[in-house]
Amino acid sequence: MKLYGYFRSSTSYRTRIALNLKGLDYDNITVNLAQDEQLEKAFQSINPQGLVPVLQADDLLLYQSPAILEWLEEVYPENPLLPKDPAGRMHVRAMSAMIGCDIHPINNRRILQYLRHELSVDEKEVMAWCNRWMSEGFAALEKRLATDKTRGKFCYGDSPTFADCYLVPQVSSAHRFKVDLSAYPNIVDIDTHCRTLKAFADADPTVQPDAPKA
Repeated sequence: MKLYGYFRSSTSYRTRIALNLKGLDYDNITVNLAQDEQLEKAFQSINPQGLVPVLQADDLLLYQSPAILEWLEEVYPENPLLPKDPAGRMHVRAMSAMIGCDIHPINNRRILQYLRHELSVDEKEVMAWCNRWMSEGFAALEKRLATDKTRGKFCYGDSPTFADCYLVPQVSSAHRFKVDLSAYPNIVDIDTHCRTLKAFADADPTVQPDAPKA
């Protein structure tokens, strides 16, 4: 398999985590978002939307990280990332959507570049934008985690699920945009525990082949 992505892309990051948790081998193919390689014909012939990640499995091209994770779960059921019962699966998908639908899209690179270059928003205001929406989303997720009886070491139970694949990259983004996480102890605890696992550590942006070298 080949994973077209970018080291700092949250959607690429969550897909790397899922692949690692499944124990699947893949080759990283860099699409440098900082140089707008996603807009070039070569990549747009792979994904006309011009977004990462894209997972190539033989002749099949998979796009949109939620769909990729669902495909991985169906095709590679070992090391499951969804609970067995319908209510549990719904719960994990809902937590994933809280991040993937209601936090990440508002703060992704396309939005921030539009704020900077089209609306002439200065960097201080961009940071305030990110803080506002990440904090609001984390506050809602924290309340759910604090009262959720299904929560264990991870967002759901004592084994990683889709929700953790979504959470850890979003916490990385929060650190990058200097979001104060002190009000979210459950989120911090889950993130800290996840990062002790090799699957999460190996997916970290700082250790990817395309990450800037110190």
